[in-house]
Amino acid sequence: MYKQMILVRADLKLPKGKAAAQAAHASVEAVLRSDKSIVKDWRSEGMAKVVLKVKDEKELLQMNQLAKDEGLVTAMITDAGKTVVAPGTRTCVGIGPEDEDKLDKLFGELKLL
Repeated sequence: MYKQMILVRADLKLPKGKAAAQAAHASVEAVLRSDKSIVKDWRSEGMAKVVLKVKDEKELLQMNQLAKDEGLVTAMITDAGKTVVAPGTRTCVGIGPEDEDKLDKLFGELKLL
């Protein structure tokens, strides 16, 4: 089984709509970068996604690097700064879709957003 994880910075205290939009950007971008056969299987399984929180930019960058070190597809989202946060603010990262056991092993300690 496959799933996707989206990590969102909690310290930014984004309004719900802004957080949802940023998470959607991360999800789509990660899928576009992923292996088409994995995406096909993930879609057939229902496209499971889990949105988790990280405490700040430092942890976001650490988790992104951890995923990259494991060979996972990642998509870091940097905001344009037109509404809530300053231009260039890193808001979230999408990871996968990937094997759910692999993702749970790496990110299972993070809390749901």
